[in-house]
Amino acid sequence: MNGILPKLERLAQLLGARWVSVVLALALAGLLLKARAATDDSFTHGVASARSGQLSMAAATFEKSVQARPSSGGFVNLGVTEWQRGRAGTAILAWERAMWIDPFDESAAQNLKFARTVAQVDEPELRWFETASTWLPPNAWVWLAGTSLWLAVGALVLPQVFRWRKSGWQQTLAALGLCAFIFSVTANLGVVSRTDIGFVLKKNAPLRLTPTSGSELTFTLSAGEPVRRLKTRGNYFFVRTPMAAGWIERDQVGLINE
Repeated sequence: MNGILPKLERLAQLLGARWVSVVLALALAGLLLKARAATDDSFTHGVASARSGQLSMAAATFEKSVQARPSSGGFVNLGVTEWQRGRAGTAILAWERAMWIDPFDESAAQNLKFARTVAQVDEPELRWFETASTWLPPNAWVWLAGTSLWLAVGALVLPQVFRWRKSGWQQTLAALGLCAFIFSVTANLGVVSRTDIGFVLKKNAPLRLTPTSGSELTFTLSAGEPVRRLKTRGNYFFVRTPMAAGWIERDQVGLINE
């Protein structure tokens, strides 16, 4: 594949400069299709492994698939496989990541509800602007902020540029655009804040007084229990839960957007 692009560029030179962009675009499309096909193959192999009962292989394959191309469906399948392996914390993290990508994924939402009931762990506590940020995918809030800002600016500036008569609908449109911009900026702050939310991966994860392995044990956390990272020091996170706060090893926690 590495030798294809130089050959296509040489072909484009022979055909003429105006065909260069067309040829390179076709080459890029081919590379993307190959990458997507490789990811789809990983997903297909994961499904086949899960159906044959090879859960460890299925989990590894699904993990490879979502690393190459994150998707809510991939994380849902990873979560189901990890749950069948008895790894509640990893399963809950996978389903939370599915909801991060697609807040409307009903399968992930139902799986989370069931898993938390069985594991007896709570949902993460969210601030009001963090709750608002869960209504749409993270990228949608960025798009909405940019669109609403340009809408408000356009409604205010264009009538003056083209010397249109001022009317009430222009001011209303500008006001609506400004309100949408302010709200979407607030939701984007919620998205950023939620990146500090994580979930305990293993049972009886120790919470320590200081960030050292020999430190006094202050609390133990259940698999799947939500935590909020407050600071990082070396190989430890200082986290807060509804019940306690303390230091925990980084490999004991999976962050929602890590």
